[in-house]
This record gives sequence, C-alpha cells and structure tokens, in this order.
Amino acid sequence: MADDSEAPPAPPCTLVIFGVMGDLARRLLVAPALYNLAAEKLLPEKFALVGIARQPGDTDTFRQDVREGLDEFAPAASVNETRRWLEERLHYLRGDFEAPETYEALVKWLAKRAASDGVRNAVFYLATPPDLFGPIVTRLGEAGLTREDGSYWRRVIIEKPFGTDLKSAQALNREVLTVLKESQTYRIDHYLGKETVQNIMVLRFANAIFEPLWNRNHIDHVQITVAETVGVEHRGRFYDGTGALIDMVPTHLFQLLTLIAMEPATSLDADALRFEKVKVLNAMQLASADSVVRGQYDAGKVKGRSVEAYRQSPDVAPTSRTETYIALKLLIDSWRWAGVPFYLRTGKALAARRTEIAVQFKRAPLALFKDSGIDHMRSNVLSLCLQPCETASLRFSAKVPGPSVRIAPVEMTFDYRDHFNAAPKTGYETLIYDCMNGDATLFRRADEIEAGWRIVQPLLDAWRSDQTSKPAAYQAGSAGPQEADALLARDGRQWRAIA
Repeated sequence: MADDSEAPPAPPCTLVIFGVMGDLARRLLVAPALYNLAAEKLLPEKFALVGIARQPGDTDTFRQDVREGLDEFAPAASVNETRRWLEERLHYLRGDFEAPETYEALVKWLAKRAASDGVRNAVFYLATPPDLFGPIVTRLGEAGLTREDGSYWRRVIIEKPFGTDLKSAQALNREVLTVLKESQTYRIDHYLGKETVQNIMVLRFANAIFEPLWNRNHIDHVQITVAETVGVEHRGRFYDGTGALIDMVPTHLFQLLTLIAMEPATSLDADALRFEKVKVLNAMQLASADSVVRGQYDAGKVKGRSVEAYRQSPDVAPTSRTETYIALKLLIDSWRWAGVPFYLRTGKALAARRTEIAVQFKRAPLALFKDSGIDHMRSNVLSLCLQPCETASLRFSAKVPGPSVRIAPVEMTFDYRDHFNAAPKTGYETLIYDCMNGDATLFRRADEIEAGWRIVQPLLDAWRSDQTSKPAAYQAGSAGPQEADALLARDGRQWRAIA
C-alpha cells in the first residue's frame, strides 16, 4: 500500500460484507477500518457498503448499529463530515447465507446500482463462521456474481481459519477455485496488514547493513513470540475444538517467519513475493519429534486480575486436552539457514501481551576482552516488536564510563508511531484497500496455505492418535510451561523475557 499522502482513492466499487452483524465486522471492519479509509480519502466517491446478515432489520437500523459501533470502538470518529459520508453509503439486506433468495436480492441490488451510477465492481467479504466459506462462494457463483467480463471485476476476501488441517484446506481450495480464479481469491490474515509487519521487508532489503549478515554465518537463532494476556473467555466453544496450534501457527506465526527467512524477490509483484514465501515453507520442518511443547493454563493472576483455569472456562470440556500454549523448534533446509533454529511460541493468559521477532546474532570473538567483564558481554540482538509497542531495537555492547574497560549491553530503539506520528490502525485498512486495487501481495495464495498445513499436519495426526498425553500445565500470568524453557535450555539458549 502506498504512502497515504500519495495513494489515490480505490476505484469505484461496492463492498458486500457477509456476517456484517458479527464481532469482526462491528469491531474492526466498519469501525474503525472503513472509517479510517474514508477519513484518509482512500475510498472512492462512488462507494457503497451492503451488509448481509440473518438478523432482522433494515438500512436505517443498520446505520444506527454502525453509529453505535463507531461510538464504542472508534471514539475518535466523532460525528463529522467523514462519518456522515460513510453512513450515507451503508445498506442492509437481511437473508440466510445459504438461501438462493439472498443472492437473488443481491443481484437485483447490484444491477440497480449499475444502472444508476455505472458501478459494477464488487468485493465480497466473508466475515462468517468458516463452515460457510465454501457454501457462500458456491452460491455467489451460481448467482453469476463472480463473473467478470473485462470491464468490471469481482473479488472475494476469505477470513481465517482457512481449513482446520491439510485435508480440509485442500478441500476448501478446490471448492473455492471451482468458482473463482486465484486472481479473484483474497485469503486474508490481518497480521500482514500491520505497518510493522510490512516494515520487515523494508528493514531487510532496503538497508545494506543487514542483508550481508542475514544468514547462518552470523545469526545464531531466531525467536518469534505472540503472547496474549487474555484467556479463552467467551470463545470456549470455538477454541476447545481448535487450540493454539491451529489458531495461530499456520497463520500468524508462519507469516512472520516467512518474512524473516525469505529470499529477496525479483520485484514487489504479488506472485514474486508469495513465491519466495512458499519456498521457505516448503523447506521448513520440525527439528525433531521432541521439539514441540504443548501447554494449558491453570488458574492464576494476569496483571492483578484473577483468571480461572482453562478447563473451568464456559463451553470448555472439564477434561479438555486442548493446548492454550505451544512452542516449536523449526529448521529450514536451505543454504542461507542451514543449522539455524527458529523458535516459535504463542499462548494465552501469559504475563504480558507482546508480539516480537528477535534475531540473535552470534557472539563476537572474546579474546580481546577476556579481562573486561566478558561475562556481561551479550550477543547482538535485533528485536522487532509489533505489539503493543511498534519498535525496532538493536542491542550491542558499549564501554561503561570510567578508567577501566568494562562492557555493558545498550540498545538503540526506533519507535514507529513516534517517528512518523502515525495513528494506530487495525491492519484491515491496508488489506481492504489493496483488494479494491487488485493488489494481492499481502494475501495468501492456495499453495502457501497448504504448505503451512503440511508442516503441522504430523503433529495433528500424532495428537489425534494419542488419547493419553496431556498438555503441560502453566499458571495464568506466567511466561508459559517450564517444559518450554527446557526446549531451549537443551540447546544452551533461553527465551527472551515476556514483558
């Protein structure tokens, strides 16, 4: 996505959101993502949003619901010209997602719009439960809503999770691509819309100081952490059938890993970049059978707030073996990364909310400083924090002031928001805008989805066949199970603090 000050508005189009009354649409897509796009003049003047849901209502009640959503989730979006502009372009169709009548009504609405202002371009956003992705795409195809004739385009954004294992992901890809071309299919992962995630490529490839060191000769290992303080809360029914591996690893964590590990692409073209990411996934494997740790949180306190044990959460089975934490050691079989371990971890009800990529370099030869506080001389680390802060920090060694040579670690830190005076965004702004412009760079291709599932499928198969093993327990508010610490300790390493 181009700089907001230079980017033109998207082409005239209609955005159709299936599941517009759900949490995703209400909390993120409409308020504040579409509002932010409208405020930055990135939506076209000929823009319309059609919300589709099962709930009773009409356009007036939908607009009122959006007003309330903006008040609650985007308080900065006070009543102003932008807000009125957006509200005027909101429309509502009530209907069942699997009923042909719903799509017949949508065909008529879009035809009426095409007759009145000539706009036939449309984006269909599937903000629904995953089991409806295939049926909705099929119904769109049957109604002729996915046809393109060169003078207008039709695109479909599909939310995650895209499948629950390799077999289901392959089946969904077949179902979707029977109706749509790959160029019409936008499989979304909102992490890729975050400015700090996109900045990884710029940091790596636009700065000559990093690329010569970005290999097995200089990098000791890489840690990727996605830590959450929230527990399962009201999502027990969904989460107990999913778990940390399915929910986070093939999506968010693998996306971050591929951006760190990919080779330079030949261009910024979407397929060129996605080809390099798929190459990383195809070369990736678990380091060994015992390089995985599953955990499940017990009762504890997070930031002073009492959290009940996962098994006591609503809609969670009292004997559940679902993991709320997972740590992995992965290797990439390539010239650049041979022998360099990638340690991934993610979990709920942890001590702090933090998403971080830490690239730890090998230690410098120490003979010169053998009498200069060598025990305190730590490895250089490049840390990219994506949330809650948005920073890039480089740790290096420096001399402590005084007559003797003593060494201490120091950090240089770049704060993304402060430097650019950038207002926080959800990430959906970038992705919606890019889809409207036909830029698939930040969306996942079918082969990328399936390559990610192939890596974790052996774990899913092993857990399903083993009905006796249980996840390791860890206290809510901690950094995770001790077994995860042992995973790195075996290699003479340790996790970075979650703080």
